[in-house]
Amino acid sequence: MTLKTLLKRFNKEPPLGWAQLRHQKVRLLVALIAIASADIVIFTMQGFRMSMFGGATNLHKQLRGDLFLVSNRAEYLGDGQTFDRRHLYQAEAIDGVASADPLYFSFGNWINPWNQKISSVGVIAFDPVRPVIDLPEIDGQLEQIKLPDTVLFDSLSLPKLGSVPEFLTMGKTVTTELSGRKITVGGIFTLGSTIFIDGHIVTSDWNYLRLFGSDSIDNLKVGILTLEPGVDLETVKRNIQTYLPQDVEVMTHQEFIKSEADYWAEVPGGILFNFAVVMGFFIGVVIVYQVLYADVNDHLAEYATLKAMGYSERNLLVVVFQEGIILGVLGFFPGFIGSAGIYALLGYLTRIPLPMRFGVASQVFIITILMCLISAAIAMRKLQSADPADVF
Repeated sequence: MTLKTLLKRFNKEPPLGWAQLRHQKVRLLVALIAIASADIVIFTMQGFRMSMFGGATNLHKQLRGDLFLVSNRAEYLGDGQTFDRRHLYQAEAIDGVASADPLYFSFGNWINPWNQKISSVGVIAFDPVRPVIDLPEIDGQLEQIKLPDTVLFDSLSLPKLGSVPEFLTMGKTVTTELSGRKITVGGIFTLGSTIFIDGHIVTSDWNYLRLFGSDSIDNLKVGILTLEPGVDLETVKRNIQTYLPQDVEVMTHQEFIKSEADYWAEVPGGILFNFAVVMGFFIGVVIVYQVLYADVNDHLAEYATLKAMGYSERNLLVVVFQEGIILGVLGFFPGFIGSAGIYALLGYLTRIPLPMRFGVASQVFIITILMCLISAAIAMRKLQSADPADVF
């Protein structure tokens, strides 16, 4: 059956629930606006969560490697906890490990070349001969970061860091200070800022040493292990964890990403976002319930008549559920469109990529339908009081 046939049939024989809803057009419009508003609240909070968690794990997701070593005291990448570089070499000696590479990360003070204001940036470093970040833009500029005091600049850094990408595009040279050292920007790449980091800089391990001192090169934030083809990842992980001291933790790539996301999910900001989603859900339940309750109350005599004609209570309950589902579907789409616009605006203002993901949209759609079904279930209590004796 084609969509056109279904629409014709729907127009000729509309469900009783739809007939009841469209009878009160103003009430229907108010209900749809309320549902769309609740959806926009839920979408927006989910968007904030994505920008917090997704942005915080952008670097993690772009790293090459099979297993990752971190300090067992580290709660998240930027908390300052490191482990001794020699443990990386110990792990490389384990059977099944093909290579072991360090990743350095620290915060540096970036001076805007135009207004001289200081901002904090994340400084990422590695050996350019053995790159560990899976970004073609960086792979194509490895010779640049081999040069002394030369860095790559994240084009999605916040505007407060200066118009670096624009000046480089025009062929101009950009020089500034990073943590008290004069540096030159040799190129740009695209990673994305986060709520907590204004931007990122990529450079070589030797430039990192120049910026942060000789001790910095011996203390690692992350050790990245690449395994030999065909080996069992869990077996190698277990062997490495047994061999290394307890102050070093071994994670798979997914565990490494999840540990960062879990940390930010438990901070007060993450809890507030989750609470706002729950509040949006309950506000929607209350509003839809009021609409359905008023509709049932207005047509109570009709429902009682249908009962007298032989309709079972179950048949009438289906009508109320129809109304709830129709309200949920119709209210979701304007909420979706409005939220997509808000995502685009937030992405533009924050420089944090915030796409409308299918997983989030489907999750909010399910929440919307559930919200309306719960409202219908509560409103049905009024329907159960429809007594044919009240009509005749």
